[in-house]
Amino acid sequence: MTARITLVCAAPTAANRAFAFPNDEPAEPKALAKMARLAGRLPHAGRIVASPALAARQTAEALGLTATIDPRLADCDYGRWKGRNLDTLQADEPDAVAEWLQNADAAPHGGESIVDLITRAAGFLTGLDAGASPVLAITHSAFIRAAIVHALGAPAGAFWRIDVAPLSLTRLSGAQGRWNLTSLEDLELRPGDGLRP
Repeated sequence: MTARITLVCAAPTAANRAFAFPNDEPAEPKALAKMARLAGRLPHAGRIVASPALAARQTAEALGLTATIDPRLADCDYGRWKGRNLDTLQADEPDAVAEWLQNADAAPHGGESIVDLITRAAGFLTGLDAGASPVLAITHSAFIRAAIVHALGAPAGAFWRIDVAPLSLTRLSGAQGRWNLTSLEDLELRPGDGLRP
């Protein structure tokens, strides 16, 4: 039997636009208004779960979904870098930022390393029941990137080579510990209210 999960990347926040590390900001109101028009157009799921972050919960609500909160879906813990802009950090702590970008085991901010995040994502995927109803999970770009790295069996450094946009879908399927990336989709709405593939 195969486990199936659709990972929905939460609506963008001001931190996304400012290239800042997230600090549990609300989703942008314009994005939430667009999401309301997508209600009922997502893949069927027997179980809906969401990150505890405000933007993820707001995304679920805007989509008309009742989600169970799962702390394993939380964004990466960026420690003391939360809320700080990457450009400012590169000016203030160039060695720490360079170490973080080059070493997936590094956590100079005092939070989670990328390897820790990949391990957490792997644990979440391993816990999915093969053959159970499909799962829809509303989470964050970093978590989805970590899940893709795990699913593909890629080295941790591949995390930096994956882009996951807000309001996108990533579908994974797996059985007996082996996962496949089955599709990536952008949910961004055009003015005509259609889905952009």
